[in-house]
Amino acid sequence: QLQLVESGGGLVQPGGSLRLSCAASGFTLDYYAIGWFRQAPGKEREGVGCISTRGSITHGADSVKGRFTISRDNAKNTVYLQMNSLKPEDTAVYYCAAAFECGAGYNFWGQGTQVTVSS
Repeated sequence: QLQLVESGGGLVQPGGSLRLSCAASGFTLDYYAIGWFRQAPGKEREGVGCISTRGSITHGADSVKGRFTISRDNAKNTVYLQMNSLKPEDTAVYYCAAAFECGAGYNFWGQGTQVTVSS
């Protein structure tokens, strides 16, 4: 079964950090770009960013630039989203998705992981 599984979400105070993981099972991530998305209650889903198969980054929302970083470890079949200086407005369900290239149609989606930023 082809799956993407996100992990690492949780409750964090404003200004804190979290690292989300997106692990693939049933297929290798080497040949896929991975996008990160988020959706807050009552809001549309927005793109956080994407990492290509070669490690190039396509930035998403302006609100996360300089605070969020995407990386990949193909040996571990995992992509990471490092989130620093978290703000309450970063609270959302975060999803990863696989595509042949950033900006193309995303073939597989994870189930999401909740991130809550609150004091």
